[in-house]
Amino acid sequence: MGDLKRYTSGSNAVALKTDGNPEGKGLNGFLLDWYQSEPRGVVAKPQRQVLAEFFTSMLVLSAKFKYKPALAVNNYLYLANGEWILSLIAPDEWSEERRAGFVGTCVLQADMTWTITPSELLGRDNPVSEAVGRFYDAFAETLDTDLTLEEILPFYVGGMAYYQRLYASALSRSIRGAVILGDQTDIRCRDWHMLLPTGNGVRLLFPT
Repeated sequence: MGDLKRYTSGSNAVALKTDGNPEGKGLNGFLLDWYQSEPRGVVAKPQRQVLAEFFTSMLVLSAKFKYKPALAVNNYLYLANGEWILSLIAPDEWSEERRAGFVGTCVLQADMTWTITPSELLGRDNPVSEAVGRFYDAFAETLDTDLTLEEILPFYVGGMAYYQRLYASALSRSIRGAVILGDQTDIRCRDWHMLLPTGNGVRLLFPT
């Protein structure tokens, strides 16, 4: 699926029992993180907004990061050596080489979706735009199914690192709640797919 990490569909819970946690997260720490990452303020949303937030959030959560994101704090998404990297370091604090891979400024919302303010690089002919385009193509391919949106949400992704996995699950609970409130649970992914804009994924970085 290109740059989009594959995930297991149809699971509605995160398993508490594992074969060990190399990142040192005990059960008590996990439960605290789980509580703190509970989506808050979830509301019904137009389908295009649901898609936009799903896309932007999965782009952020496909990045490498080893810290716990905080609400309403600027995070910075980069493309470096073919990988997405999320950092608290702003572009003007990096080298020119790293600034050349700046994707946008990302903010975690209370409902556990992510918004992105795209950098000026997006929309131009460069490796950053091309990488976002590939990610968008993979996202669109994920929607090419008769499953419902809830059935493809990343409730549990074993291959992700701890915080990515935690916030992917939080995102899934948020989108599921919005879809339920919006009476959109029976809509098949192919019908969601029809709402995608043509071209690359830059337009989906702007929720409508």
